[in-house]
Amino acid sequence: MERFAVIGAGAWGTALAMVARRAGRSVILQAHEPEIAAAINKSHENPYLPDVAIDPAIEATADLGAAIDGIDAAILVAPAQFLRPVTQAMAAATKGPFRKPVLICAKGIENATCKLMTEVVAETLPGAPQAVLSGPTFAVEVARDIPSAVTLASDNAKLAQQFTQAIGTPRFRPYLSQDPIGAEVGGAVKNVLAIACGIVQGRGMGDNTRAALITRGLAEIVRLGLAKGAQAETLMGLCGIGDLTLTCNAMQSRNFSLGVALGRGRALKDILAERKAVTEGVFSARAVIELAGRLGVDMPICTAVNAIVNHGKDIDKVIEGLLARPFTKEL
Repeated sequence: MERFAVIGAGAWGTALAMVARRAGRSVILQAHEPEIAAAINKSHENPYLPDVAIDPAIEATADLGAAIDGIDAAILVAPAQFLRPVTQAMAAATKGPFRKPVLICAKGIENATCKLMTEVVAETLPGAPQAVLSGPTFAVEVARDIPSAVTLASDNAKLAQQFTQAIGTPRFRPYLSQDPIGAEVGGAVKNVLAIACGIVQGRGMGDNTRAALITRGLAEIVRLGLAKGAQAETLMGLCGIGDLTLTCNAMQSRNFSLGVALGRGRALKDILAERKAVTEGVFSARAVIELAGRLGVDMPICTAVNAIVNHGKDIDKVIEGLLARPFTKEL
């Protein structure tokens, strides 16, 4: 794995392109918007990741076919709800079946189908070996080479090792896992829970409440993960409690900051209108609850978030409903 295409030139895609370049790889960064590709090539900066200098050796293009031509592997960083059309376009852009290894870095569950990103890629790029990267990472800190650790998961142990050797550095440390389902569930559900934690912060409810939400939210992640076939111990690691802790405690998190704004009384449409980047938790909330319903999994916190962001329910009444739930066993 020497030549990589990073598909998606948002903040996270740009940061991962820089990671791969620091590891000594040749990198082409594919942007959906031609103006983003032009900005990267001209000024070596990305408006999605301001005040970060991009290595001039990283080439950007808006041409998906050109990006994936001759590569050894692809890093998929398109937003979760757009991954299907992007990978369909990748398949269409190749002369034969696309069977290069892919590293899935999108965090979410597809709204229309309730499928995980690995399931989407299996349908759109059949035969392409897959791995998943997830963990507690803010893009700007990774881009600035601040030490970070992630889970790199695949049921193909050799593939996971190859990706680790290709992009791992002393300051970007992948930890191997053979549980991609666990990595995906942790990465998707934590975005929903971060909105919940932001709401209680915005409502001034205190650190006790946020700690309770994080802990009980982790229980919801584990229940859904087990129902999908994940291993509970995976969710005790970087892609579970690690990512949850980071996302639920920092205004750098788009999901947490959106929740704070909601908690302070702002309208969702106004918050989203001010943002360039996708806030995945808003979209994932609906899919998480539908998937949980199909699997018979109780997820009251995620249900509450979905009621607020997708059904316009009153925040205080939703909180009261959560607090009125019957007492029960912790485990």
